[in-house]
Amino acid sequence: MFHAQNAFSRHAASFTANKRYKSPSFTDTFKVALIGTFAPRKCGIATFTEDLKTHVAAHYPNISFDVFALDHRTALALYDPDIRVLPAGERDAYCAAAELINLSKPDAVWLQHEYGIFGGPDGELICELVDRLEVPLVVTFHTILSSPSPNQRAVLQRILQRAEQIMVMSQDGRDILVKLYDADPERISVIAHGAPDRPFGREETFKARLGLTGRPVLMTFGLLGPGKGLEHAIEALPAIAARHPGVVYRIVGATHPNLVQEQGEAYRERLQARIGELGVTANVSWDDRFLETEELLDQIEACDIYLTPYPNLQQSTSGTLSYAVALGKAVVSTPYIHARELLAGGVGELVPVGEPAAIAEAIDAILTFPEAMAQLKRSAYTKGRSTIWPRFAQHCAGLIGRAVREKRALRIRGKSQDTCDNHRERFGEAGTALIGMPSIGNQPAAKRRGGQLAPRDKAFNVPSSA
Repeated sequence: MFHAQNAFSRHAASFTANKRYKSPSFTDTFKVALIGTFAPRKCGIATFTEDLKTHVAAHYPNISFDVFALDHRTALALYDPDIRVLPAGERDAYCAAAELINLSKPDAVWLQHEYGIFGGPDGELICELVDRLEVPLVVTFHTILSSPSPNQRAVLQRILQRAEQIMVMSQDGRDILVKLYDADPERISVIAHGAPDRPFGREETFKARLGLTGRPVLMTFGLLGPGKGLEHAIEALPAIAARHPGVVYRIVGATHPNLVQEQGEAYRERLQARIGELGVTANVSWDDRFLETEELLDQIEACDIYLTPYPNLQQSTSGTLSYAVALGKAVVSTPYIHARELLAGGVGELVPVGEPAAIAEAIDAILTFPEAMAQLKRSAYTKGRSTIWPRFAQHCAGLIGRAVREKRALRIRGKSQDTCDNHRERFGEAGTALIGMPSIGNQPAAKRRGGQLAPRDKAFNVPSSA
């Protein structure tokens, strides 16, 4: 077992002292086109994008958002009428989306970047959209690879060249962008993942709702798959239960949909079989659902120790880790990037990857000494005050204002000669033919809503031959 080291010691300047986080005044009115996965899609990026929209708009009503949600065409009916769906695998849809965004004249575009949510090798189709934007681009990079393939590096650098402002959620991510990808450090802002603001110390209230009164509760949440490291946590349970017979490990979350498509529930069933072999069935509780945020927060409140045994040390963001810290949970985690930074200074306990004995030792020490657990919880809660939604919204609003105020003179961007060159002819005057709709360029001015996108214009109609 080893404690987190202070990864922020060489970066002492606070967010509030940095002029780049100055929030826009309420006399500034900004419209932002927001691109990423979005609810009801069940993934971490979708949750983040929805949280960004919800909390910035709640604290800064002068900032409005038009959402462009990446998904499959077949998911169109699942979305609210005011959400436009961008079919992720269709090249021409990215070109049409760029045309529609330019026509609506937002003050900025905010892109959520994760390689796996866009079409093409390494998500390269998103470049078709960013290359055509005529307004300032803000990008959140959710994954920043320290050992990228040549194409992964090319995709990220191409987006960097177009971005006026860049958001990352870890100092390590910022350092990698500067050193490996030659990003301009003046354009990068480190903004911690946002988190809820709830009262401290309500474990027993929420344990009672789950029928767990008086029991020590461990918890992990997320889409289940080999990347969560649950096998190692399960292997640690016999040693933990021997010392603390009433302990229960709550494994919460649906199996990752891609994994279900490939092999059904075989992965979950293997975990369950191993739990039986270890004789700890009574110490494990399953909830195989992807929880909405408020229910997820209730369940995190019911736990004493939040466990993230992730094997991927390059993971730069974990939303649930941010939630757990802000809710005042003792945390045991492997030292991936986000955990190293957020748990620095005694906020949590770090354990090596793939070592069940280390997990068991850390959890036993916390459960055996209530005073130590109480101190970890209080330290986590105190740390979390800097990441609660009002703070997060302030930093994000400041980033939008900075991108708009300091936008560079528009560069003359030559259109690349590729398969999208004829999209105007194929899609109509504005290049934006939509499902069930004429080209937006042929709609009456009232329908354009003064540059706002009409609410029923939801997805980009790409011919089936595309």
